[in-house]
Amino acid sequence: MIDIRPIEIQGKPFIAISVKLPKTNLLTISNENGYIMCGALDVALLNDRLKERNIVAGRAIGVRTIEQLLDAPLESVTVAAERRGIKKGMKGKDALLRM
Repeated sequence: MIDIRPIEIQGKPFIAISVKLPKTNLLTISNENGYIMCGALDVALLNDRLKERNIVAGRAIGVRTIEQLLDAPLESVTVAAERRGIKKGMKGKDALLRM
């Protein structure tokens, strides 16, 4: 099952996507500038092999719902995200507000 819904954080619009897969969920919240995602996101790949794209993204691990993704501390972030003031350990919703 796939659930796509708009969400608002302090008046700013985002799109939340949840994909139910066997034994796990794929979660992401995005806007036109970047996104945060569950542990399936490979930040090292984005920083190394796709660095010329300057992808603004962060990864939270151990989350199972969109609400948990919003409140979880980011385990890792891309270099492009760091340039926007997004840091490892920052809550997902706080990182989104910097995107």
